Amino acid sequence: MKKKIMLRCALGFPIGITIGQMISIVISLIWAKGYYAPCVPELATAMGNEINAVILQTALCGLLGIGFSGSSIIWEIEHWNLVKQTGIYFLIVSAFMMPIAYFTYWMEHSLIGFLSYLGIFTLIFVIVWVIEVTIGRKNIRKMNENLQSYRNR
Repeated sequence: MKKKIMLRCALGFPIGITIGQMISIVISLIWAKGYYAPCVPELATAMGNEINAVILQTALCGLLGIGFSGSSIIWEIEHWNLVKQTGIYFLIVSAFMMPIAYFTYWMEHSLIGFLSYLGIFTLIFVIVWVIEVTIGRKNIRKMNENLQSYRNR
């Protein structure tokens, strides 16, 4: 299990960086009026210049990828029920996401900003979770139907 976690973490770092870059491109397309905005201006100001900000954001996106990828092993712990898996996974990824979002200025640095970001993150998490559970149930139903038709031969 430790080897599997380490492998996922190793893969998670470049995946996190890639997703972070893709998000910055999409945000730039939507809001930057034809310019590339690799990070929020507040982060560049806090870091002294844009390149330092981008380096920090890139490293933190990689760390975020490690958090999501490494903790995905939770879904393979068969003796845990879905509620326990979901709760623990959510706590772990939130423990990665919230400080990283704070340090990169993805959220406003206030209690309202924190709570708003947490609410949006939770909403996105729930939407993805519902989609994944629905797909999983559909796949299980299909496997059971295939198994039943195999048994009826």
